[in-house]
Amino acid sequence: MELKSVSRRSFLVGGGATMVGVVLGSHGLLNVVQAAQGATSKDTFSPVAWVVISPDNKTLIYSPGSEMGQGTMTSVPAILAEDMELDWSTVHIEKSPSNAKLFGNPRFGGGMVTGSSRTVVGYYEPMRLAGLQAKLALVNVAAKVWSVPTDEVVAENSTLKHAASNRQMTYGEAAAQAGDSVQVPKVDKSMLKPMSEFRIIGKDQPRVDVPPKSSGKADFGIDAKAPGMVWAAVMRTPVQGEKPEKVDDSKAKAVQGVEKIVMLPYGVAVVADTFATAKKARDMLQVTWSDTSKVRSYDSDVALQEFVARAEKTDEAGDVWHKEGDVAAELKGAARTVSATFTSQHVAQCTMEPMNCMARVDGDKITFWVPSQSASIVTGTAAAVGGFKPENIQVNITYLGGGYGRRVEADYAADAVFLAKAMPGVPVHVLWTREDDFLRSRPRPLTAQHIVAGLDDQGNIVGWHQRVISEGIYARFNPKAYEAAGNKDAPVMEGADTIYAIPGQLFEHGLERRGPDVSFWRGVGAGYTKFAIESFVDEIAEQTNKDALDMRLALTKNQPRAQKVLNEVAAMADWKKTRPDGRALGLAFSDTWTSFVAMVVEVSMNEGKPVVHHIWAAVDCGHAVSPRNVASQIEGSALFGLSALLDEKLVYKGGQAQQTNFHQYQLLRANQTPLVDVKVIPTDNAPGGIGEAGLPPLAPAVASAVAKLTGKRVRALPFPKEI
Repeated sequence: MELKSVSRRSFLVGGGATMVGVVLGSHGLLNVVQAAQGATSKDTFSPVAWVVISPDNKTLIYSPGSEMGQGTMTSVPAILAEDMELDWSTVHIEKSPSNAKLFGNPRFGGGMVTGSSRTVVGYYEPMRLAGLQAKLALVNVAAKVWSVPTDEVVAENSTLKHAASNRQMTYGEAAAQAGDSVQVPKVDKSMLKPMSEFRIIGKDQPRVDVPPKSSGKADFGIDAKAPGMVWAAVMRTPVQGEKPEKVDDSKAKAVQGVEKIVMLPYGVAVVADTFATAKKARDMLQVTWSDTSKVRSYDSDVALQEFVARAEKTDEAGDVWHKEGDVAAELKGAARTVSATFTSQHVAQCTMEPMNCMARVDGDKITFWVPSQSASIVTGTAAAVGGFKPENIQVNITYLGGGYGRRVEADYAADAVFLAKAMPGVPVHVLWTREDDFLRSRPRPLTAQHIVAGLDDQGNIVGWHQRVISEGIYARFNPKAYEAAGNKDAPVMEGADTIYAIPGQLFEHGLERRGPDVSFWRGVGAGYTKFAIESFVDEIAEQTNKDALDMRLALTKNQPRAQKVLNEVAAMADWKKTRPDGRALGLAFSDTWTSFVAMVVEVSMNEGKPVVHHIWAAVDCGHAVSPRNVASQIEGSALFGLSALLDEKLVYKGGQAQQTNFHQYQLLRANQTPLVDVKVIPTDNAPGGIGEAGLPPLAPAVASAVAKLTGKRVRALPFPKEI
């Protein structure tokens, strides 16, 4: 085993592009970071998370992801603790500093971003290897102290043991006796323990964010306060792309408590002693806006009709997202072809906590306190709009009161940059109202999808051509990555592929550029692409007199993980059992984010609308770090999807959102919430994404049940007000 000697007080573990820092003793994080920066080349990310071992055998692990209810603040440290053989009861977890070079997610190119169900996926292997390497380094310390071979030293529960001499020492004691150097062995995946030996992964560890949230002690962005802090309310242009041309602020200035009125490139802000004062004065502003933005012509209902027309032009080439076989030949040789068009409307993220951000400028430095999904994007925003050097930008990430992709964007942080620069030395807290959230929404894209499927004389699907027409997310948000990928817009098109055994497959995207900015949402593309795929598979099963379950089992005959979840959920719901009159079951499947989810729903109809009584789901996400949390995420994302299919719709007229609050934009109510049963099936595979995985199969499963009850196929999201 190859060894490398490094300083006894701190060392980096890990290999390749990702490392983890371990500190022996009670050094603070600043010392750790300095050690890492001195020991790591500029081409590496170091560390993904930091571990500090103190003499009393307590271990501090820094968790890099933004915690917004998905549990990653607990899951990522648990991964490292597994192979480091830590005693979980002695572990303390804190949010890491926002330093992408040290804590960046490898699945986001080293950026500090939490989203796209990539947090556990991105950190999993680096954390396991780092934990193993840290453990072996401590084993070397004990072996040296005891003068015994390393293979006679066993590590378990933060303790090192030598059975032959009946000696043991804690990790903390080993740290105190480390001597002048620590030997750090190289490790690789072949050395990781098997799933059968897991002690922490696969067990339900209590989430560290739940107690402070339950007691009211958790600090969200909206709770951020600082001495001398002022509040700000921003009046943005009602139509994206316009700017203020004339402002009458005389009434606003007369409001007691107003400290400053600031012109912004896209609006006007009022800074005051309280938010109530700032909002009151903001609402008194008289602003004349420009009227040159092309967004003013955007009407989402009209656009959808035009998207549909384009989607159905199957001879128009689109940007290829996924291709297998020769779809043209398969369709031409098919016994018959069938086609259908599906649509989805704009929907808003509706986070519980409105957008907000506090910032303070001190000379050439700026500090943020912000509930963001991406410290890296906040940093980039401060550099781009404020002119700050990255090394002079500090981003403190608080708890997030929901994210759902909205907090990947940083437009609310831009507000804080402009205003903090206008009031140097003063902490400025920008807060949006719920109406602001809707009017400044960056919703899920409007889409039209057209599918043509070819069937052989046995009713088997042999060809599948699916076209998706929408505006872009990466095309706007990250155009360089979009172009470098060959015009592939990953969040828009995720889920637009299938593991089903279909010889010819072609999935294409047709990009539109016309309306307000569209953005991330829980499930994003998979929410509508899997709706279309699974709904059409269900239609074909009906047309060919096949059972929906049997057809999917045939399509996944070479996919044992898919077969397992399909059979499991069928058993959970008793699929073959006859339901009472007025009730029907629907089934759907999703393999997005490499997590396999099969779902069955029981539905009835009431005044033309579906009522979902029960949801059953079976999920195989590989190594389930915390099965209970996996089940919670499936439940939450399924209900998120149910809310969206029933009533959610953000309509644009003249470029403006027509819904301004929850009296116009209906969310799922408690009395509409069904029973949800989830079975987690851990398998010996790398973990898949789970935070969104319950959403894609929900809508097509409900549509399937509705078709059984009414004889009508629903091909639109949300469902019609009356079916």
